[in-house]
Amino acid sequence: MRLLSILFVLSTLAISHPASAQQDATWSASWIGPSNSVGYKAKADQWICYRKSFELSELPQHAVARIAVDSRYFLWVNGKLAVFEGGLKRGPNPSDTYFDQVDLGKYLHVGSNTIAALQCYWGTDGFSHKSSGMPGFLFELHAGGADVLSDASWKWLPHPAFGHVSGKMPNFRISERPVHFDEREDTISGWQNPAYNDSAWANGLVLGAPPCAPWNTLRLRPIPQWKDYGLKSYRSQQVSPAAKDGSIQITAALPYNCQITPYLKVSGAAGKQISINTDDPLNEIYTEYVTKTGTQEFETPAWMNGHHVIYSIPAGVHVLALKYRETGYATEFTGSFTCDSPELNTLWEKCRRTLYITMRDNFMDCPDRERGQWWGDAVNEIGETFYSLSPSSSLLARKGIYNLIEWQRSDGSIFSPVPAGNWSSELPDQMLASVGQYGFWNYVLYTGDKQTAKFIYPRLLKYLDLWKIGPDGLVVHRAGEWDWIDWGDNIDGKALDNGWYCLALQGAANIAKLLGDSAHAERLTAERVGIIASARRLLWNGNAYVDPQHKGPPDDRANGLAVVAGIAEPEQYDSIAKILTEQQWASPYMEKYVLEALMLMHRADLAAARMKQRYEPAIKSELTTLPETFPMGGTSNHAWSGGPLTILSQYFAGIAPIEPGYTTYRIAPQMGPLKEIHATVDTVRGKIDLSLSQTHNKLEVHLNSPVGTIAELQISEDYGKSFSIGGREISASTWKNIRGISGFSQSGTLTTIRLSSGKWNLISN
Repeated sequence: MRLLSILFVLSTLAISHPASAQQDATWSASWIGPSNSVGYKAKADQWICYRKSFELSELPQHAVARIAVDSRYFLWVNGKLAVFEGGLKRGPNPSDTYFDQVDLGKYLHVGSNTIAALQCYWGTDGFSHKSSGMPGFLFELHAGGADVLSDASWKWLPHPAFGHVSGKMPNFRISERPVHFDEREDTISGWQNPAYNDSAWANGLVLGAPPCAPWNTLRLRPIPQWKDYGLKSYRSQQVSPAAKDGSIQITAALPYNCQITPYLKVSGAAGKQISINTDDPLNEIYTEYVTKTGTQEFETPAWMNGHHVIYSIPAGVHVLALKYRETGYATEFTGSFTCDSPELNTLWEKCRRTLYITMRDNFMDCPDRERGQWWGDAVNEIGETFYSLSPSSSLLARKGIYNLIEWQRSDGSIFSPVPAGNWSSELPDQMLASVGQYGFWNYVLYTGDKQTAKFIYPRLLKYLDLWKIGPDGLVVHRAGEWDWIDWGDNIDGKALDNGWYCLALQGAANIAKLLGDSAHAERLTAERVGIIASARRLLWNGNAYVDPQHKGPPDDRANGLAVVAGIAEPEQYDSIAKILTEQQWASPYMEKYVLEALMLMHRADLAAARMKQRYEPAIKSELTTLPETFPMGGTSNHAWSGGPLTILSQYFAGIAPIEPGYTTYRIAPQMGPLKEIHATVDTVRGKIDLSLSQTHNKLEVHLNSPVGTIAELQISEDYGKSFSIGGREISASTWKNIRGISGFSQSGTLTTIRLSSGKWNLISN
C-alpha cells in the first residue's frame, strides 16, 4: 500500500464525521469566565459560581439546554440539582471541546426561574484531558418564550470555600484535582436557590462567541450523562480505637469497587479537618473538609474509587451520618454468564465489575493511577462490553475510536492514550491491535456501525502505510516512541509484530469489503497471505513459532497470537497447545489471546484449566476487581485483565456475530469440562438468551433469538450427528419441513442449522 493509493481512497470515499459532531455556527450565547483581560494566566484548581434569573411566559414540554465547560460543572434549576458532574474531559481532537445537551424541562415553571452552576476548572493536562488554559462557561437555552444565554448579564463569583489541599497532588497522568473545602468560608450558603441575593456578585465577563479560542469548535457529547445511583448507606462501618489526640478512623464498606463521591453529616467545633480517602493505595483523588461550628453536611464533588471509604475524624467532631453516591457510565448489566463452575462464575463477574469501574469519559486502564485510554486495554475492554453490558456501552467505544483517529498525526502515526495534553508517544503493537481485527473491526462487527467504518477507513490505511515489509517477507519492526509489547519477560517481539500486523491487515480487509472497496480488500488480503507464508517458513522451528534470535523458551504470547492471527496451521496445534500448557509468560493483557488460541484449536479443557490456574489468586481474593499483573500485582482494578469474560461468553457459550450488527450470528458451544451454561447477550438487535446442557456427549440447547436475526447453530460431532428440534427429527431430508429453519448442512465434524428468530429447543442424539 503506497501513499498514492491512500490519497485515492481519501478522494473517492465519502468522509463522514460522527452525527454528534455538530458545528457551533448556531450558537447565540457567549463564553463567560473570571477574566477577559489580555494575557490573563488562569490558575489551576478553580471553583466558580454562576447565576442567572429569567422569566418564562409558558411551560415548555422540553427545554434542552446546551452547556460547555472546561472542566466540569454542577447545575441547579430553581434550587434542585439537575446535573451532577456535567461535562466531558476535553479533546475530541487536539483543538476542540465537547458540549452537553440536557433537558431541563421538568425543573422549570411559569414565571421566575433561576439557573445556578458551579464550575470546576482543573487547569492541568492529563492522560485523558487536554486543558484549554481558560476556565470558560457556556450556556444556551431557548424555551417557553425565553432565550437564556450566557453573557454579561450573568452573575459570577469564585466560590470562597474551595481551596487547595495540603496533601500531595496527583501524579502527572491525572488531570482531576483533590478537593479542599473549608465550611467556615462558605459565606454564600444557599447560593443555588432562587431567593438568594446575588446583587453583590460581579457581572459576567464575555470571553468570545463560539467558535473561539481556546475552546474552538464544539462537539456534542457522544455518550450519555453519568448514571446516578443516589445517596446510599454503607454496608457497614468500623470505628478504630481513638488515637492519643482523640481522633478516630471510620472505615465504611462499599458493596464493591465503584466510582463514588462520599458524603458526611457532622456536628462539632470549627476548624477541624476531616480527611476522606479510600483503601485503594493508588487512589490519587481525596478530600479535605474543614468544619464550621454546629451541624453541617457535605458531599465531595470529585469521584474516587475503592472497596472502602476511610474518614479520618479529629477529636471534637461528632459523626451524624456517612453515605456515598455511586455514579458511573450509563449502561445496564444486561449480559450474563453462569455455569456449573463457581470459580468461573466468580471470575466472569469480577471481569465485569473491573470493566465497569474503568468506564467513564473514556475506557481507562485503571481508575486510580492514570485514568488513561491505552488502546491495548481498550481493545480488550470493548470486547467485554458486548457480552456483559447493554448496547449503550458501544457509544463509549465509538467515542474512543473517533478520538484515536482524530488525534492522528500528519505523518499517519497514531498514539494513545488520547485525549491527552501531556503524552504523545506511540506504542506500535498496541496501535496495530487497535486498528485490526480485535479493535476497529470488532466494533463494526458487533454494532453494524458502517458510518464509523467509513470515517476511520482511509485513516486506517494511512497508518498501515507506515509499516514496511522486509526482504525476508516479514514486517519490519517499528519502535515508535515507546517500544512496549507487554509487561513481563521472554517477549518474542518479532513473532508478535507479525501476528499483530496480520490481524491489522485482516481487520482492514474486512472493513474494505464492507465498504465495497474490493481492490484494497484483495491487496490487504494478499499482503497478509504473504506474511503468513514467510512466518511459517522463517519462524516455525518444528515445535514452536520463535524468532531465531529469541533467547529463552517459546513465548506463549507469540504462539497464541500465531493461532489467533491465522498464521499457525492445524497440524501445528498439538505442539502449540503443549507450549500454552507449559509456558506462562503472558500478562493479563495478552492472556486473553492465549486463552482464545486454545479455544480456536478446540482445547476447551486446557483453556478452562489455564484460566482457573492463572486467575486463582484473583478468584479467591476478597477484592471484587482484577489486578494488573499476575498473580496480584500492579493496580487492583485493571480491565485489560478481563479477557476470560469474552472467552467464556464467545467460545464456551459460543455466541458471536457472523455479519455486522448481528443480522446473522453463530452459536458454536465448546463446553469442555462444563456441564451447564446459561448466557445472555444484549445485542443491537435484542437479547440472545441461551442455555446449554451436556451429559454423556449429548447436548441440549435452549435458545431465544431476537427478531430480525438468523442464528447459525454449529454443533461439533462430539455432541452427535443427529438432532431433534421441538420433538421433531431434523436431518438433510427433513429440515425443509420445519418452519423457521432456513438451512441444514454437515461438513467434516460440524453440523450447521440456520434458525430464524424465536424460541428453539434442540437435543442431539
